[in-house]
Amino acid sequence: MSNVSKLNWSGGFVIDFSLINGISKSAPSTKRRLSQMADMYADTGAAQKMIAGGDPLVYEFYELGVPEEAGEIAFGTSITYPGKVGNEYFMTKGHFHTVLDTAEVYYTLSGIGFMLTENPEGDVALHALEPGKAVYVPKRYAHRSINAGTTPLISFFAFRGDAGHNYGTIETKGYRKLVVEGSDGKPCMIDNPKWGK
Repeated sequence: MSNVSKLNWSGGFVIDFSLINGISKSAPSTKRRLSQMADMYADTGAAQKMIAGGDPLVYEFYELGVPEEAGEIAFGTSITYPGKVGNEYFMTKGHFHTVLDTAEVYYTLSGIGFMLTENPEGDVALHALEPGKAVYVPKRYAHRSINAGTTPLISFFAFRGDAGHNYGTIETKGYRKLVVEGSDGKPCMIDNPKWGK
């Protein structure tokens, strides 16, 4: 984002989220394509066919480069696109924070879906993401956004500036549960057959 260096981190500032929530692509984002996370889906064969057919963009996020220091608040927007791999909805990789005792807040701007949370002891919860509603992710919980709709799921997020991201644990073990489209056409949570393998 060209104006990040112009922001007054010590004096405060106002951000117009139309610059970073997918309405305008003038701000840089971090993009995740299916090829970067194919092994996270249960149906690896379906993922490989989709990659061969064009490697769809699954999600992207915009961060403003807040100093990674205690006392600062990192924030930005996350966009998870609609789609499925087999019957499993498009999702973010998900992560713990490097500073495990870090909570995070997500506020849904548009779209519908879920926030899947899981702590190291195996407590799993699924929270609805709907416009105008916030989800509080407690400290010590990994979290993943899942788009269960037909339009982009766009959320605002905020967490402590020095928290960092730990993607490695999820990349190695996965989540215990998956969110899929059930036989009735509605989202449901099932056991992940690849968990811990």
